[in-house]
Amino acid sequence: MNESTPNDEIVAWVYFTDKGIHELQKNSIPSTVVSERSLMRRMKVRPTNQLVDYTDLPVDELYVQQIASQVIRVRQRSKWFNSVSVVATKEQIAALESLPIVSSIELVARFKKNQTEEELHVETPQELPKPDGNTTVYDFNYGLSLNQVQQINVPSVHNTGNYAQGVIVGVFDNGFRLLTHEAFDSLDIIAAYDFVSGDPNPAPQPGDPSSYGAHGVNTLSTIGGRKTGQLIGPAFGASYILARTENDSSETPIEEDYWAAAIEWADSIGVEVTSTSLGYLTYDPPYTSWTWQDMDGNTTVITRAADMAVARGIVVLNSAGNSGNNPSHNTLGAPADGDSVLAIGAVDPSGTRTSFSSVGPTTSIPPRIKPDVMAQGSSVRVASSQNPTGYGYSSGTSFSCPLAAGVAALIVKAHPNATPIQVADAMRNTASNSGSPNNLMGWGILNAVAAINYIGPTDTGTEPQLPTAYRLEQNYPNPFNPDTYIRYSLPEHSVITLKIFDVLGREVITLVSGQQDPRVHTIAWNGIDNSGLRVASGVYFYRLSASSTETAGRQFTETRKLMVLQ
Repeated sequence: MNESTPNDEIVAWVYFTDKGIHELQKNSIPSTVVSERSLMRRMKVRPTNQLVDYTDLPVDELYVQQIASQVIRVRQRSKWFNSVSVVATKEQIAALESLPIVSSIELVARFKKNQTEEELHVETPQELPKPDGNTTVYDFNYGLSLNQVQQINVPSVHNTGNYAQGVIVGVFDNGFRLLTHEAFDSLDIIAAYDFVSGDPNPAPQPGDPSSYGAHGVNTLSTIGGRKTGQLIGPAFGASYILARTENDSSETPIEEDYWAAAIEWADSIGVEVTSTSLGYLTYDPPYTSWTWQDMDGNTTVITRAADMAVARGIVVLNSAGNSGNNPSHNTLGAPADGDSVLAIGAVDPSGTRTSFSSVGPTTSIPPRIKPDVMAQGSSVRVASSQNPTGYGYSSGTSFSCPLAAGVAALIVKAHPNATPIQVADAMRNTASNSGSPNNLMGWGILNAVAAINYIGPTDTGTEPQLPTAYRLEQNYPNPFNPDTYIRYSLPEHSVITLKIFDVLGREVITLVSGQQDPRVHTIAWNGIDNSGLRVASGVYFYRLSASSTETAGRQFTETRKLMVLQ
C-alpha cells in the first residue's frame, strides 16, 4: 500500500461482519444451497444433520452492491470466507475500512510464474525410454504414454475395469485451448467456467496468443486423455469440471480469488477430486507476495480454501512447484503447503527425482514433510495444444500432479465412501519411500494398485450406490447465462422425457427422450429452443417424466422452475 500511487489499482479481499439477510437462515440452512451430489460427498466426512453450514450461505448481495459502488470493480464473491475481492485505489480501500459491514481487509498476493524447468513442451517426437515390451498384458495400448502410467501401476487398475467412471474430477488451469483434440473425443465434461473473464467458455479469447490455454490442454490430457496407441490418462472414464483460474496476460498472473471462487463452484456441483497444476513463488514489485516463511498451511487464502474443500469431502491435489531444492528452506508455492492438500513432486521416466521438483518442509509447528508423493514429471506424453491429432512431451510438476490426481480418482472409484484423508493416507503409505519419507521424495512414487488395496477390498460395484428413488434436482446455476445443468436420478431402467416449458405451458425444447439406465444423470441446457433460437430472459419450467421398464406401473413426474438471464 505504501509503495502504491493514488491511481494504482490494488486487489484486496473485503470481509463482511455477517451475511446480512441470510443471517435469518443461520439456524435452518437449506440443503439446496449445494447439489445433491455435493451432499452425498459430504456424508463421508460430516453427520447427516450437518452437511451444510453457515459458510455455505451466500454473501449478502446488498453488501456486495454497497462495496461495488465505492470501488473500481468487484471481482469475485466467496461464501466460504464471507467476502468479496475488489479492485480499488488506496483511497477507496481506506474508505471501506470505516464501513460497519466490513470486518477486515486483506491484500491479495500476486505471484509471478516460475518458469524454471516448467512447460518444456515439444510438439515433435523425441527420444524417450521405449515401452518395456509387456503391453500385451494390458487391456489398452498406451503407446508412448505407457511409462508415465506404468510407473504408478495404473494399467493394472484399468485391467480390473476401473477407469474412474462416475467420479467427478475438477481441473483448474490457464484455460483449455483445444478441447477438439482427438484425445478428448470421449471425455465427459459436465461443467466449465472461465473465472478470469467471467465466461462459461474456458477456451482463450479470440486473438489471444497460442500459449493461452495450452497448459490446460496438456494437463487435462495427462489425466483424462484417451487415444489408443498414443495417450491414455489414468482417469479417462471420469466426468470433468474445467475452470480457468490463471490469467496469462498479466505479469503477475495469479490472484487467489479466482481459485477460491472455482473451488466453491466445483464443490457445489459435487466435485470429488481436484487437480491444480499452478506453481508460483517469486513476485514483481511493488506487489505483495508470500514468502517461504508463509508456507505454514494456514496463512494464504488459497491454502485455507483448499483445506476447507477437503473438510467437505474433496480430495485436493496440487503441484509441489518447480523451484528445486534449497537446503535452507522450503521452495513450495501455496496451496501445496496445506496440511490436507496432497503436494505432488516429480520424477523422471526412470524414477529418479527431477532437479526442479520443489521441496518442504512447511513452516508449521511442527513442520510437515512435503511433497507428499511423486509421479513422472519429466518428458510426460501430452496432447498438442495446436494440432488436434498431434502429441508432444512436457516437463514440470504440472504433469506429475494430474497423474497423481488420476490415481486419487481411481481410489475414489474403488472406494466411493473413502474420505479424503483415507485416500491421502493410502497414497502415501503405499508409495515407494513410505518407510523413510523425506522432503526430497516425500513418501515416494505412487502405486495405484497398492493404494486401492490399502483401504480394503474394492467396494461392491465400484460406482456410487444406485439411487433408491426417482429424483429431479434443482438446476445449477440458477439463474443462468448461458448454460445450466440438470441432474436427475433413476433407480431402475426407465423410459423418460425431460422437457423445458415456458410460463404458458408451451414446450420450448425436449432435452431427453428415450430409455436410460439406472444412475444419476446430468444434462446441460444452453438456453436454445427446438428451433435453434435462444430463448428470452424469464422464468421457465423443466419436467421429468419417467416410467419404469422393470416394475409395472411405477411412474414418476416432477416439475421445477428455472430462470434464464440473457
